[in-house]
Amino acid sequence: EKTHAGIKPYKCFECGKCFTQSSSLQSHQKTHRGEKNEKCLECGKCFTVRSTLVVHQRRHTGEKPYECPECEKRFVNSSELRNHQNWHKGELPHRCGECGKCFITPAHVQIHQRIHTGEKPYKC
Repeated sequence: EKTHAGIKPYKCFECGKCFTQSSSLQSHQKTHRGEKNEKCLECGKCFTVRSTLVVHQRRHTGEKPYECPECEKRFVNSSELRNHQNWHKGELPHRCGECGKCFITPAHVQIHQRIHTGEKPYKC
């Protein structure tokens, strides 16, 4: 009920992010403490939250449970599907605060922002 109403009464005092459930806040707080108790048995990579581990494990198994209804392309998680659907619609919901250019994902904005900062982490 809180989720649909947009009510987020549980606030992280570390960063100010709000959550609909106390369990979500508790999971989030592990990131601030650097806790990574969920370990992938395949590669040894560790995660803060079990759900993130589950999505990671799909990369090993090849499981892609989320399918685009428009083109039938499949994805390991719902956010990748959502970004893909935005691409179909031509929507670019993530904007660079420096120049206003828009992108499909926040990661694309971060990569773009290197133009403004002069950061070039890759060498030829």
